[in-house]
Amino acid sequence: MDMQLTVEQLAVLETDGNLVINAVAGSGKTSTLIEYAKSRPSDSRILYLAFNRTVKSEATQRFARASLSNVRVETAHSLAFDYVVRGSGYRMSQGYKSYDWCEILGIKTGDRQTDFVLANHVNKFISFFCNSKAKRVQDLDYSSIVTDQKAAAFVKNLAPQIEKFTRLALAKMEKGEIEVTHDFYLKKFHLNEVILPFDYILFDEGQDASAAMLDVFLKQPAKKIIVGDMHQQIYGWRFAINSLQQVEFPVYNLSNSFRFDEEIALVANRILSWKNHLKLPPSVKIVGVGKPSTENTAKAVLGRTNLALLINAISKWQGGQVSRLYFEGNINSYTFADEGASLYDVLNLYNGKTDRIRDKMIAEMKSMKELEEYIQKTEDTSLSMIVDVVKEFGNKLPSLINELKSNHTASKEEADMIFSTVHRCKGMEYDEVILLNDFVTEEKVKRNYDQNGGEKISEVDRNKLAEEINILYVAATRARNKLNIPVEINPLKSIALAQPSQPISFISKNDYRPTYADSWKSYKDFHSTYERPSYKSKATSAGKKWSVDEENQAMDLFQQRISLRQIADQLGRTQYAVKRKLINLGMDEDEFDDHID
Repeated sequence: MDMQLTVEQLAVLETDGNLVINAVAGSGKTSTLIEYAKSRPSDSRILYLAFNRTVKSEATQRFARASLSNVRVETAHSLAFDYVVRGSGYRMSQGYKSYDWCEILGIKTGDRQTDFVLANHVNKFISFFCNSKAKRVQDLDYSSIVTDQKAAAFVKNLAPQIEKFTRLALAKMEKGEIEVTHDFYLKKFHLNEVILPFDYILFDEGQDASAAMLDVFLKQPAKKIIVGDMHQQIYGWRFAINSLQQVEFPVYNLSNSFRFDEEIALVANRILSWKNHLKLPPSVKIVGVGKPSTENTAKAVLGRTNLALLINAISKWQGGQVSRLYFEGNINSYTFADEGASLYDVLNLYNGKTDRIRDKMIAEMKSMKELEEYIQKTEDTSLSMIVDVVKEFGNKLPSLINELKSNHTASKEEADMIFSTVHRCKGMEYDEVILLNDFVTEEKVKRNYDQNGGEKISEVDRNKLAEEINILYVAATRARNKLNIPVEINPLKSIALAQPSQPISFISKNDYRPTYADSWKSYKDFHSTYERPSYKSKATSAGKKWSVDEENQAMDLFQQRISLRQIADQLGRTQYAVKRKLINLGMDEDEFDDHID
């Protein structure tokens, strides 16, 4: 053997049947699969299915270095492309927007906003069907995946039209009348029931597989190994189904993480223990066996949302804490919604400058209010975050983004600090990780579980809560040496409350070790590292930093149940800026019941 294998890894290699490998973060699953491939007969035909092109490229190099020429590395989409698109005459599309479907399908209800909302649901239904194992559109209940009350009411009222246009769109792609999407050819590959010419199939990142791809995998006569971490499933919105829990193969665990030590492992285990509140099975205990490096060259700030991340990056740059930044996945990707609308489009709508809007759908919106109604009826979270950013920064936004771009480096190795949302940094690791405070908390998990029916909670709602826990777990386990956690999301604070005299480390291997019982002033001093100046979009206080006195005043007024409007008037700021400041100071977003004018 080229590497020293653990008892758990050896057990995998000695198994000759189908199996599930449940591998915790940093447990060396790719190395294990390479050793597994080495241990099979040299004339075996082996397929390794990677999660995306980046993983495929890295895995191709690693298998080549191991002299495993009998291993073919593909993604699900590259494999399907070869069988369905190559040589077929199909033309490829990178995806359709709501406006496109209105034009292609002739959606005209008499109300333009209704047209766009209907088209948005058609787009989602296409994706839902293509990622499912259903053979016909009419076999699926699209309303089962819509949870927002206004969106659900819209879907219920227009269900026949949504289904009709979905089937029409798929028929047009099937006939080659319009370009096909990546989802479409993957679904066609699934429906063709292709038998792949391999003896072994190694399916990596199985927790993020779609039902369609899992169905293809399970129908193969080859010996099947599916590997992943059931707690890293964070793509439910893309219809991932956590396939590790959907198959009935023997389960082998890889519980040793070589990425980090026992301190970070303790945090990860505590985060996963929150799933007990959702009545989910207990997780495998993670054992941190990593050897922290004395060099901390890669430092990353990770946030749950684009808004929190941009706010923090702007704060750190303006505060002189960083001079060279790097955003995972290209900084431009943080300024666009999934369907292509940009920050600048929404800002122009905000300012009433519709003639400057490039996105065709946004250009037809009459006001921000109409856009927000569209968001509510479509559950378009990416566009919602764009609106939040515009509301927060207003007309200072272009110059602030330009400042970030002008100081953005070409490679992360050159950066003082790396910024990323969790979804963009999945699979990455950094020497030091700083988490923002926009993640779920244990209290919010318990409260939402109770509010959604407790033991009668729907599977959709339970899975959404579990995925929020997974997102925090993925974020925390990107750290190799140091993990910085804001007080309000610290999973160890219950221990600190139980033993207030014991210093609980919020920062693994860092000098600052406060307890949860620290005073409010001490907390603010600690947390101020992650703060930013608040911007008011259309007031004289735009760009003005919050003083400690103002923060104390805002907190005192809020705790007296004074309304956001009154607090904003008293401090000379917008209601939205006050709300964001209070959230950043530790207040739970669910506690706000004021409507922001």
